Amino acid sequence: MAARGVRLLTLLPLRVQRRQVQRPLRRLLSCPGTVTADLRREEQSSGSAETGSEDRTPKKRFSEVQNERREQAQRTVLIHCPNKINEKKFLKFLSQHGPINNHFFYESFGLHAVVEFCQKESVTSLQNITRTPSLGPEAAIPFKSRYFNLKLRNSLNQTSELSSIQCSNQSSPSSKKLYQLLCCAESVDDQLNTLLREFQLTDENTRLRYLTCSLIEDVAAAYFPGCAVRPFGSSVNSFGKLGCDLDMFLDLDEIGKFTAQKTSGNFLMEFQVKNVPSERVATQKILSVIGECLDQFGPGCAGVQRILNARCPLVRFSHQASGFQCDLTTNNRIALKSSELLYMYGALDSRVRALVFSVRCWARAHSLTSSIPGAWITNFSLTMMVIFFLQRRSPPILPTLDYLKTLADAEDKCIIEGHNCTFVRDLNRIKPSGNTETLELLLKEFFEYFGNFAFNKNSINIRQGREQNKPESSPLHIQNPFETSLNISKNVSQSQLQKFVDLARESAWIFHQEGKDRPSPSSNQPWGLAALLLPSVANNVSLSKKKKKPPSERIKNLLDSIKSSGSENSTATNGRRAISTQA
Repeated sequence: MAARGVRLLTLLPLRVQRRQVQRPLRRLLSCPGTVTADLRREEQSSGSAETGSEDRTPKKRFSEVQNERREQAQRTVLIHCPNKINEKKFLKFLSQHGPINNHFFYESFGLHAVVEFCQKESVTSLQNITRTPSLGPEAAIPFKSRYFNLKLRNSLNQTSELSSIQCSNQSSPSSKKLYQLLCCAESVDDQLNTLLREFQLTDENTRLRYLTCSLIEDVAAAYFPGCAVRPFGSSVNSFGKLGCDLDMFLDLDEIGKFTAQKTSGNFLMEFQVKNVPSERVATQKILSVIGECLDQFGPGCAGVQRILNARCPLVRFSHQASGFQCDLTTNNRIALKSSELLYMYGALDSRVRALVFSVRCWARAHSLTSSIPGAWITNFSLTMMVIFFLQRRSPPILPTLDYLKTLADAEDKCIIEGHNCTFVRDLNRIKPSGNTETLELLLKEFFEYFGNFAFNKNSINIRQGREQNKPESSPLHIQNPFETSLNISKNVSQSQLQKFVDLARESAWIFHQEGKDRPSPSSNQPWGLAALLLPSVANNVSLSKKKKKPPSERIKNLLDSIKSSGSENSTATNGRRAISTQA
């Protein structure tokens, strides 16, 4: 019965699967002690940013989500399959080793299946009946992992039973498809929610990311038993989009927990270890060995680079089986704490993620961001700017980091490398905002706010939620929330910052013009967010250099005029006020 239900799941279109079929089937396939019910709650609450429709379900801590996902990954295997397969027989074969909780298929260098068992023992049972392949004149390295290769016996006799498999989508929509979806939306708010739904990580993609980390952990554990490989950054902070890189770090602190137990008597046991001059040297040596092991023995790992002399040493590689570009560091706990902070901000108000995704998409459409390191604004900087802007609303939509620190208790206290990273970790202790502004208004006023921001003298600080005098001469200064002496946007050049300001002013002007005469959604004309993503806006900015008075300056003056003339009426009718850009 379970196999029949799963077969139905894979044959239906993906959009129908998520909305109509997945939840009841998970109830059918879930096992005692699994987290499928919690994952259903996550799916129900994700992708919705309707004002005033906050989910009142108790929210999980970041650490709880991480631990559950990691435990789920340890019960999961990755199987490379033939392009056509009888799914029912495939699942029946695997279920000999124990009940299956969930599964899905995807394509990356061939067809792959991700299969989650209900117990870890099922994985061991499957490994015990798996053989090392015979490669003829070549020799196979006998590495026993949870990444398998499935072959069919007597495949010629099974041809009539084989069928193509419905695969889970692992990539973001094309620009053309996104444009069509945005033009067909009913409102600007609907456009932002649509963009969020299309770009955010799916449950399947998130599970594949944790599984990839778990497979790398299996390799590292051969040298460091009891270690953990944890994802951080966009893969876990709720702001990652389909196709983003997978950042992970080797957590060796887990090993120390086994030795921290109190012992009685007058004797104290310690491991014999090698000594090196510094922690950085230790990190370089550890990553060098792990990188060599991934390169020589790691199934599916290709293009391994050991970048050991960087400020933060790392191993970069392509995990072909999952399709992810991966960066592995070690003991990068501040980065994980930053991921937790962003996760909390994204969970506090449903509008946050929709606004961040839209601003990032807008920036990418106009080449303000790039996957190549350089003088561009990063996605992390843009996220900090959105958070800061939402802290400046009246009433604030997001609390400051200093306020979150005041809510912390003894359990929340966290000092990492001398930096105070303390803030309340229980989302349910933070009072929701009373702000009910629409996404359309927030996006428009985001562009207005930063189109008029005094970047020449002020810095952005989410700890205090207000502008401060810049401590240095960098064009853009955004204070690192934990390492407060660092500027996360120090790389941004003056020309790139000016391009951002010009485009923000142009986008605000487009919104004001549309407010007078907005085309109907059925007219097939670009409007709202779709109009902001057109490259013509960026072209206008580049042409403005030939004119005596740049359009961005004229637009700034026009916006100031509109703002000043309508501020009193806006305050009276909508209860809103313009935000000062001065500290």
